Amino acid sequence: MAGIYIHIPFCKQACHYCDFHFSTSLKKKDELINALSKEIELRKTEFKNTTVETIYFGGGTPSLLTNEELQFLIDSVYNNYQVSENPEITLEANPDDLTVDRIIKLSKSKINRLSIGIQSFFEADLKLMNRAHNATEAKACLEEATKYFNNISLDLIYGIPGASNAQWLQNIEMALSFGVPHISSYALTVEPKTALASFIEKGVIEDVNDEQAHEQFHILKDKLEASGFVHYELSNFGKDGFFSKNNTAYWQGKSYLGIGPSAHSFNGTQRGWNVRNNSKYIRALELNVLPIEIETLTQTDQYNEYIMTGLRTIWGVSIQKVENDFGLDYKDYLIEQSEIFINQQLLYIDDAHIRVTKKGQFLSDGIASELFKIN
Repeated sequence: MAGIYIHIPFCKQACHYCDFHFSTSLKKKDELINALSKEIELRKTEFKNTTVETIYFGGGTPSLLTNEELQFLIDSVYNNYQVSENPEITLEANPDDLTVDRIIKLSKSKINRLSIGIQSFFEADLKLMNRAHNATEAKACLEEATKYFNNISLDLIYGIPGASNAQWLQNIEMALSFGVPHISSYALTVEPKTALASFIEKGVIEDVNDEQAHEQFHILKDKLEASGFVHYELSNFGKDGFFSKNNTAYWQGKSYLGIGPSAHSFNGTQRGWNVRNNSKYIRALELNVLPIEIETLTQTDQYNEYIMTGLRTIWGVSIQKVENDFGLDYKDYLIEQSEIFINQQLLYIDDAHIRVTKKGQFLSDGIASELFKIN
């Protein structure tokens, strides 16, 4: 099983917290779509004997593409790869793009899952983040989308400066009122060189409060688990049967192709990343050249990657897999390094798997880095 991620690097406007690769100019949209199709074609040999089970349009804002443009790219995948009978095809979308007419048309396409960037149902939060939609559009699009799609995920952001725990709980309750089966939720992080970082530096916006973000993470976890969601990955909650197949494949170390400028790829032993520039990306593909850099992972890199992804999930890190794939030295090192965190009740061993406790979950990336082996 493998997945294809297609990066659509366009947005109407820049969210203040975002450091992903995108452009607010659509001037080169046609050339870029042709380049994406060309990259899909040129890389088909990488998945020669592999079935594609997920296609994921991420960004940027993929919902800025027309239905015809999206279909053109889906057709490119079908024409060049072996695709499973019922693949999960996800479109990331912003509420302001999801008019009733658009939702109906999308529901008749091959796209069968929507991931909607709500972030918050409060106007003040949306303005602080410079989102392109407002709170009314957020609610209206979910009301309509849930009539035509049963597989919907929505994004929420916690730890927003000035947003109280009570307000955060209201956000979660509003999300739950629409009956969606999947919620992805992230702490607001201050990335260097973003508008948010600049505003905090100048004192225009108060800094992110890590302690409050930690509290809001636990409010989210408790509320969603009480509502029948499984917390299957640090930032992802799904009802049974509605875990994101795309995300799950990533966290379980399956192969994926990243198509588009700045997109990343992984095949178990190599990691690749495309040039982070739309013009350079288009020019290279017009010459039938793949604008990708590739790094071959050492055994230690592969081990570290497995620890990082495994600890973020309910599946944890298999001690047996570490021994089988990396050898006895790695297994002994893992158990030895884990001991301090087991004593602090941040990790536990169950069924020969190392997993994070509820207390350790919010800290899982930091714990993982302490279990890494250094070359």
